[in-house]
Amino acid sequence: MEAVCLNSQPIFGEGDQYEDEGDCSMLEHGDEAHEMQLKKEFLPPTVGLEFESFDEAYDFYNVYAKGQGFGIRVSNSWFRSKRRERYRAKLSCSSAGFKKKSDANNPRPETRTGCPAMVIIKLVEAKRWRIVEVELDHNHPVSPEVKRFYKSHKKMFLAAKKGQQSEPIKEIHTIKLYRTAVVDAICNGHSKTDERVDRIPTNHSKHLELKEGDAPAVYNFFCRMKLTNPNFFYLMDLDDEGHLNNVFFADARSRIAYNYFSDTVTIDTTSLTSKFEIPLISFVGINHHGQSVLLGCGFLGHESVEYFVWMFRAWLTCMQGRQPQVIVTDQSKPLHIAVSEVFPQARHCYCLSYIMHRVPEKLGGLTGFETIKRQLNKAVYDSLKISEFENFWAEMINQHSLTDNKWLRLLYADRQRWVPVYLKDISFVGILPINETEGSSAFFDGYVHKHTSFKEFLDKYDLALQRKHLKEAVEDFESRNSSFELKTRSNFELQLSKVYTKEVFKKCQIEVEGMYSCFNTKQVNSDGPIMTFVVKERKEVEGNDKEVKHYEVLYEATQIEVRCICSLFNFKGFLCRHALSVLNYNGVEEIPLQYILSRWSMDYKRNFPLDAGFGDADVDSPLQWYNHLFRRSLQLLEEGAQSQEHYQAVMCELDTLLTKFSLVDKRFM
Repeated sequence: MEAVCLNSQPIFGEGDQYEDEGDCSMLEHGDEAHEMQLKKEFLPPTVGLEFESFDEAYDFYNVYAKGQGFGIRVSNSWFRSKRRERYRAKLSCSSAGFKKKSDANNPRPETRTGCPAMVIIKLVEAKRWRIVEVELDHNHPVSPEVKRFYKSHKKMFLAAKKGQQSEPIKEIHTIKLYRTAVVDAICNGHSKTDERVDRIPTNHSKHLELKEGDAPAVYNFFCRMKLTNPNFFYLMDLDDEGHLNNVFFADARSRIAYNYFSDTVTIDTTSLTSKFEIPLISFVGINHHGQSVLLGCGFLGHESVEYFVWMFRAWLTCMQGRQPQVIVTDQSKPLHIAVSEVFPQARHCYCLSYIMHRVPEKLGGLTGFETIKRQLNKAVYDSLKISEFENFWAEMINQHSLTDNKWLRLLYADRQRWVPVYLKDISFVGILPINETEGSSAFFDGYVHKHTSFKEFLDKYDLALQRKHLKEAVEDFESRNSSFELKTRSNFELQLSKVYTKEVFKKCQIEVEGMYSCFNTKQVNSDGPIMTFVVKERKEVEGNDKEVKHYEVLYEATQIEVRCICSLFNFKGFLCRHALSVLNYNGVEEIPLQYILSRWSMDYKRNFPLDAGFGDADVDSPLQWYNHLFRRSLQLLEEGAQSQEHYQAVMCELDTLLTKFSLVDKRFM
């Protein structure tokens, strides 16, 4: 199992492989400069740290103690009576407790002070030792400047001397936080995915600007998450001088969510472009309620191609090499290059709301700004055909002499990545706004502001995810246990109410009601089985005025296929009022099943085909075992959350299995 070393070389090694552990050793020499370096690198013991053996845990605390200027000893041990196997131990400062009173004529003076400093370690699953309790404060002065040689340090010296007679003495200082089996297999080159993490040349002058208290906050956050969230994944990118360039992390909830909602992903870099104190980058998807769901996040040290590539590959590794179908980002050249390199199979688009949000900043100083803004909105949001957009755009440019405006020229050059009329063949499942009233909010809105520190964000991270997860759970419950109010007599509305989650049904309901604003549906052309209809709709414009717009709808009678020129189905994932009007005109009483997306259904997670691709799993591959078990367990999770009866049944069976595998020791429950 690979260890993540917190003071190691950069995570990604040569030859498209991960480095095994990096250089986690520190040479002990007499010069003062190296002594100062040692003091900087001694990491304090933290609850959650795990080690491969008791000796390794002892050595770690011993190295830390030497760096602080005190010795240690094993003050207490617990053993299993039958096998005399140690399962718990207390490592204390050498000044802990007090010596027994002696009857000798000249007893030695008391040197102990009852010092409380200690760590308690416990044997956990897979024969690893975990720190479960820590006390760092001493009741006596300690200083690395005091040249006192404690017995525990002598053991370290002799062990090093015995192991390396002809080489410099080394203090091995490896901090190991264990990841899950699937990550270990990927990191050790056992993954069958085609995506590997290369060594990425980074600019050593660019790294995360950590203020006082930020580094311990990041360190403690990862320790805490690994202790409470076993499927928590993280990677750190450090330069050769130990500076932290980038960090990526995803908790179990995000990794599970990606199994369901990996079709369309937004990479949110708002904190970078807005120059927030924390350079947060978030990977966000859309769940079956139309809510945003976190799929991982990280801190980026510099907005460069190399750093974005590192972040994207870390995310892809976390998600077992499974690429999204569509990626939406801000308009940025480094982002574009990095996405093209790491996600060559995905469709890459720019977020419309990000671009339109910059209009006042980029064009606000121009003469006639309000008119320019109105014309730009008309070109972007009201164009049903590419020719209409081109005409509206040219009219705006020529009328206001904007030919030399660099920002508008760049937007026009990239128009096929952000203007809706060019994106009608892409499925966005609602992640892309298509009218002026829509906007997009960051996943961490309300939790992150311009001056939020690293520590403050990490303190709020779990709270934010818990609240989002609770909101999804509430929506799941209400969707399954509530009857939806019908507002029309349409069979379409009744059909959708039986399938979709509450929030998605409400959006579909608006389209069903909107059929009543459509009129004069008429066939205008026929080409074999494909017929062309025109549907008129009265739409409100500025003030109380209304205008009539014409929408072309293609209808194929044999397969009952329908497509409207507005392409709402591709943008949002449900049929528009114009397509529904044509279906109704042709006597179709129910929406064809190909237009009922399972990702919006209230039972989507329960029916999701998680076993896809595992029919021929390698029976000798632990990675395949893990993947298969993980995916099947998600189905069990969904079933167990259906009711209290299901929950109790699942818990009972799990307890039985864990007991069978000797993972539950009832003596310590």
